[in-house]
Amino acid sequence: MQKATIHHIAEKLKITASTVSRALNDHPRISDATKKLVQKTAQELNYQPNNIASALRNGKSYLIGVIVPTADRSFFASVVRGIEEIANNIKYKVIICQSYDIFEKEVLTVDALLAARVDGIIASIGKNTDTFAHFNRAIMEGIPLVLFDRTTDQLEVSQVVIDDHLGAYQVVEHLIQQGCRRIAHFTSPKKVSVFKERYRGYVDALHAYNIPFDEELVVASNLQLEDGRRSMEQLLTLKNRPDAVFSSSDYGAMGAMQVLKEHKIAIPGDIALAGFSNEPFTSFTDPPLTTVDQFSIYMGNITAELFFEQLKATKNFKPQKTVLKPALIVRESSMKRK
Repeated sequence: MQKATIHHIAEKLKITASTVSRALNDHPRISDATKKLVQKTAQELNYQPNNIASALRNGKSYLIGVIVPTADRSFFASVVRGIEEIANNIKYKVIICQSYDIFEKEVLTVDALLAARVDGIIASIGKNTDTFAHFNRAIMEGIPLVLFDRTTDQLEVSQVVIDDHLGAYQVVEHLIQQGCRRIAHFTSPKKVSVFKERYRGYVDALHAYNIPFDEELVVASNLQLEDGRRSMEQLLTLKNRPDAVFSSSDYGAMGAMQVLKEHKIAIPGDIALAGFSNEPFTSFTDPPLTTVDQFSIYMGNITAELFFEQLKATKNFKPQKTVLKPALIVRESSMKRK
C-alpha cells in the first residue's frame, strides 16, 4: 500500500497541505475543529510523519540516540530510564541502540543515528573500542555527544562517570578492616576506563595499608558469570589461596560465589566476596553480596541534563566532566567480623 502523506489528507478534506501540516503541529492559528478533523483523518489513513523530512525542515527531530553495550543489564537499563525521565518531560524521544561491545556494530550504529537526523547522541563506549573516528564524525557535524560510565579522554566531549577509583578503594579498605590480607581482584583485559580505575583503587588501597601486591591474585576476564567461575577455580589452585575476592562486576562475584559453594568453602568465613554495580540480584544471593552502588538512575538524569544544556548552548559550549560519588553497600558476603 502507498504510504499516506499530508497531501492525501489535504485531498480528502479539500484543504491545503500547509493547513494539514500546521494542524498536525498544533499551530495556534488553526481552529480546534480543523485540528480534530485532520487528526481523525490522519488516523483513518494510517498517516505516519516523516521524521527525517521534518528534521530537515525544522532543524530538529526531537530524537536522541542512546548507545549502550547491552540493555539487559540493570545498570544500563536504569541509566536509560534516568535519561528518559528528563527527555520525555520536554517531548524528546529516546532511540536505544546496543553495541554488544562489538566495535564494528558501534560504528554502524553511530552512522545510522546520524542518518536518522537525531539531535544528539549519548553513549557508553564498548569494551573493544579503542579508536573514535565514528564519534568524531558526530562532533564534526555539530551533533552534541555526551559519554557516560565508559568514557575516554581522547574525545573533547562532556562525560558523566562514577568515581570508580574511590568505589574500589572503599571495597578493598573494608575487606582489609575485616582482617583480609590476601585479596584477589577480578578485572578486565580491555582498555576500558571503569575497569582501569577500579584496578587502580584496588592497588592503592593495598599500598595504603602496607599489604604487598601479588600479581597472581589478579585475574583478567570479560567479567561475566562464567568468567567469575573460571577465575575462582584458577585462584583455588594456588598454594596460598586468597582470603577475599573483589570483583569489578557483580556477575563475576556471583560466578565466584557459585564455585565456592560447590567446593564447600565458607563465605565469608574462609573467603570474603565483594562485587561492583549493585545489580538487583546482589541482595538476594546467599549470603547477600557486598557491592558498590553507582546510582544509575541519577547518572541518567545528570547525563540528560548535561546533554540538553549543551543542546541549548551556543557554539562556545565547553565540555564538562561530572564525577558522581559511589556508595559502598556492606552485606554478609564480606563480614568476617560481625
